[in-house]
Amino acid sequence: MARIRKGAAKPVPGFLEDDPSTGYLPGRTWPTVRYGLTTILAAALLVFAIEWIVRGDFFGTVDFFLQPFKPGWTTIIVFALVLVGLDALLGRSHQSLMIVAPLTLALAFVGHQKSHYLGDPLYPTDFLFARQIVALMPLLVRERPWTAIMLAAAIIGGLTLLVYCWRSWRRRVPILSRKGRLARLALAVPLLAFFVSIMDYATFSWTRDRLQIIPIMWDQKENYASNGFALAFAMNVPMAHVSAPPGYSQKTMDAIQRPDVAASVPDEKPDIVVVMSESFWDPAQLPGVSIKPDPIPTVRALRSGSMFSPEFGGMTANIEFEALTGFSNAFLPAGSIPYQQYVRTPTPSLATFLKSEGYNARAIHPGTNWFWNRGAVYADFGFKDFKSEETLPPMEKRGPLASDAAMTDEIIREADASDDPVFFFAVSLQNHGPYEPYRYSNPTHSVDAPISPWARESLLSYAEGSADADRGLQRLIDWAKARQRPTVIAFFGDHLPPLGPVYVETGFLKDNVAPRKEPSADAALEHHDTPLIIWSNRSGPVQNLGSVSPAFLPYHILTTAGITHPYYTGFLGALREHYRVVDRNLLLSPAGEATPDWARQKQIDPKINDFRLIQYDMMFGKRHSAPDFFPETVEKLVAHTS
Repeated sequence: MARIRKGAAKPVPGFLEDDPSTGYLPGRTWPTVRYGLTTILAAALLVFAIEWIVRGDFFGTVDFFLQPFKPGWTTIIVFALVLVGLDALLGRSHQSLMIVAPLTLALAFVGHQKSHYLGDPLYPTDFLFARQIVALMPLLVRERPWTAIMLAAAIIGGLTLLVYCWRSWRRRVPILSRKGRLARLALAVPLLAFFVSIMDYATFSWTRDRLQIIPIMWDQKENYASNGFALAFAMNVPMAHVSAPPGYSQKTMDAIQRPDVAASVPDEKPDIVVVMSESFWDPAQLPGVSIKPDPIPTVRALRSGSMFSPEFGGMTANIEFEALTGFSNAFLPAGSIPYQQYVRTPTPSLATFLKSEGYNARAIHPGTNWFWNRGAVYADFGFKDFKSEETLPPMEKRGPLASDAAMTDEIIREADASDDPVFFFAVSLQNHGPYEPYRYSNPTHSVDAPISPWARESLLSYAEGSADADRGLQRLIDWAKARQRPTVIAFFGDHLPPLGPVYVETGFLKDNVAPRKEPSADAALEHHDTPLIIWSNRSGPVQNLGSVSPAFLPYHILTTAGITHPYYTGFLGALREHYRVVDRNLLLSPAGEATPDWARQKQIDPKINDFRLIQYDMMFGKRHSAPDFFPETVEKLVAHTS
């Protein structure tokens, strides 16, 4: 820098000059190199911290960065470019760290917690139901109050420290020169834009391949483990868009075989009551556990088979989606939630069809109507009415939540008051996790198991809730037996309960949650089957169904009711002869023959491909198949074009 004469104007600083954080001091050279090295070092430390938090394994994180076929160093360069670009916008060197670091470290922490409790990594779409998580906070606080207090204190302290550091940095660090800011933007923006352009996992990218970024969208746990949290999270952003299946066209849809089945209902239309019981499962399956008396005697006596849940420990809305529509999550991006992302227009469902046949189609859930976006979704599904916490009469609570007994009372009251045949879809709330010890002050069961006192009491809380759900089913059965109107009752659990440490301590699972991709079909059935009952007051319980995906429930329920439909009993009935489980990782035939990783095979069974085509056509496409498969929708719904 030239010497400044007294009284002369101060020259405009050169690129990155007067920026102490770059290591530049008068008389020293290479400020650009120093700034670049400092930024890369900061990015490397940040990315390492993110991966360490998410993985919870220091040596596993080190191994991720040392392996030549993992994109750890690519992630560091991307983070460095983000920091450089934000520095230019903020006008101070390295101030971008005060935004990027807290944000990404918080995401890493949330991602680790989700993986720990639910078994799935954090997806961008998870933020669509942030409100639901906030609504569950009281239950979480009840289970671990000191953890909640410490977490709140840490958040307040962290925000206070961040504000102090931000203001201090703004006062002490000089503003970057205009030339320095433009140079940073000229470097960062084009490279970041190019990087974004190659991140669409649906298209091949030679550059992405050379950078060792390999999308593994069919196995998200491996996707996050192989590509790292940040890149895998970014690759999941496009999941809001569902691509058309190969060959989708009107000609392709016309070529799908139409079943010789028309829509029909009996002269005496049966009432249909479907109860999806929150986290309902048989806790006697836990090794070494004895619960007395039996918490689920009614279910054990009437069991028709099992419902193979596509989820574990949560994500109730995805089971609802299949059970009501007869469609499958297997054909949607992994981690997606149709209720949040895809159901935005009228969508065919059991409610749509039965309402067109004169049924009073109603939904009941004693929680809030916005939870899982149910209010809007049920309207799009064709329900005439949805009773929720906001519109139900005051519900008696059992523990902290509305009781199953109160919900059963409401079902019976509304059904008896209806002159028209009714279709009820009810989602219970009482036995929602977490299962804090001593949830109920008057337990009627005892648990004997070689586990810790905390786990034993947590399991007792769950068993008490399961017993209440079983009693609710028995009450519905007794009510229906006394009725003259034919009545069909379906009852099933949405997924296994989030018992966490109880699974580990009893040896049922190695971790708190089941792996998304199971080593065998038997393991998948063990960790995803929940009890299923389909019962009629004319013919008793349906028997020997085996394990079935929720997408096949419309077929079994309508068949029991003596109702036919081109799609629900025609197409699904024909498909059911070949498959009883259609999951994104597993196909299972009626005889038990398993086809794992079927979606990755070059040749997919045409029957499964037809299933996918019809679903895409009705949810995202031009609804070419509506007149033949969903005739009740043709005049009432506006075609939705992709």
